[in-house]
Amino acid sequence: MFGFASKHDENETVSPAVSVDNEAGLENKSSSPDNGAHVEFGGQNVECPPHTTERKLMTKIDFRVIPFLCVLYLLAFLDRVNIGNARSFGLVKDLKLKDVEYNTALTMFFVPYIVCEIPSNILLKRLSPRVWLSGCMFLFGVVMVCQGLVQNYSGLLATRFFLGMFESGMFPGCFYLIGMWYKRSEAQRRYSFFFSSTTFAGGFGGLLAAAIGKMDGDRGYSGWRWIFIIEGTFTAVVALAFFFLLPSFPEEATWLSQEEKDYVKARLQVDQGNSAAERKITLRDVGRVFKDYKVIVGGFMYFGMIVPAYGFAFFAPTILSTYKWSPIQTQLHSVPPWACAFAFAMIISFCSDYTRHRFIFTLIPIAVAIAGFGILIAVHDNRGVEYAGLFLVAMGAYSAMPVIVCWFNMNLGGHHRRSVGSAWQVGFGNIGGIIATYAFLQTDAPYYKKGYSICIAFLCLAFASCCVYAFAVDRANRQRDKMPRDVGLTEYEKTELGDMSPDYRYLL
Repeated sequence: MFGFASKHDENETVSPAVSVDNEAGLENKSSSPDNGAHVEFGGQNVECPPHTTERKLMTKIDFRVIPFLCVLYLLAFLDRVNIGNARSFGLVKDLKLKDVEYNTALTMFFVPYIVCEIPSNILLKRLSPRVWLSGCMFLFGVVMVCQGLVQNYSGLLATRFFLGMFESGMFPGCFYLIGMWYKRSEAQRRYSFFFSSTTFAGGFGGLLAAAIGKMDGDRGYSGWRWIFIIEGTFTAVVALAFFFLLPSFPEEATWLSQEEKDYVKARLQVDQGNSAAERKITLRDVGRVFKDYKVIVGGFMYFGMIVPAYGFAFFAPTILSTYKWSPIQTQLHSVPPWACAFAFAMIISFCSDYTRHRFIFTLIPIAVAIAGFGILIAVHDNRGVEYAGLFLVAMGAYSAMPVIVCWFNMNLGGHHRRSVGSAWQVGFGNIGGIIATYAFLQTDAPYYKKGYSICIAFLCLAFASCCVYAFAVDRANRQRDKMPRDVGLTEYEKTELGDMSPDYRYLL
């Protein structure tokens, strides 16, 4: 039932008869070799431009899309979680925060972040990614600088609120944009590499905080203030450059010839169907998306992962500080788990793309993360073993999340369903961020058993949700296989249905 899809031999010629693409997607008529020399869709045969090959064209796209989105999200995630590093350098003491006020400040970020996800993706489509993403990036960079200048608890709450508002479109917007460039069999490595910018941000943030922390007292500012000011200034400057550099949708790419645009669009149509990029998203479109229960399950898959992921991102320095290291040593020891998380995530992504399968590669990392939290709950007298547990937590949580998001997003067909669905998954999932901010309270130090237990519970929720989603898409595929091949739908109607079209096949 949940087996791996078979792979075509590179030189095998696909029969011109109707076939089901093993990558999952539309049932399509194809007269092309699997090497992608030309594709046929909707009665039109679109050949790869003679001046290039599919591999060269995809490499060109890789260098124009992925690096810029990685840098954008790296800086967004760094600005979001560097408050954990700042805490090690006296933020709580200087602002005279009491009880759970620090946790409340973390929570404030998620309120606008959750609410603004879907509106942000709609504006992304209307204004173009280049304008919307670079504009939001500049604004949250400015807010980060302001966060370094706050003098009290109220000021910290205000800056965290606006930071969440301006960052709300970054993650779903970038994932949505990647999904509009790549076939599903190509997407996991790109998604994982993009998502792994979070592990770069975690590791780089620790190194940067260790260096900036030495500026404590310069010009009368504490080290934690310099962390916010320097990182925020850098983000704002990069955003100005990204206004000219960030990619847009394939239909709008000025750095592709018309022949290349046609070919990119055709190969995506074969895999995913027409995108309906030209039509604006309406409230009716949003409502139709939520009639599909698989979309709701997709939100719970991500929701279950967010609690342990943010628990680690926000509180790893705090947990490490209980091991009696100095602030600088604490920051440096926070780097290796992030580095291992990146390596493990890339291994998982390559295996997932190679087998053209997602389900199993969500369960394996989740099990690794559960094992890590189990060690942290059970072991309290061996610092080396406890530290190893943190490695497993980071490796598991930050390897499962990109597979889950890629799996769900790339199973959504068309601009409208993918725009709304991706924003829903990330928006609803980030409610878990609010839970994560209260999972690790200072009163539970140094063992944090309550926090670790909460994280395990949510990992189990993610595990169960992935199983339900796998069952749902497999069941949908089997039902559609039994349906008549031609039910009289026009191409426009199939485009409007997206992945709900009877011709569509989900990737397991």
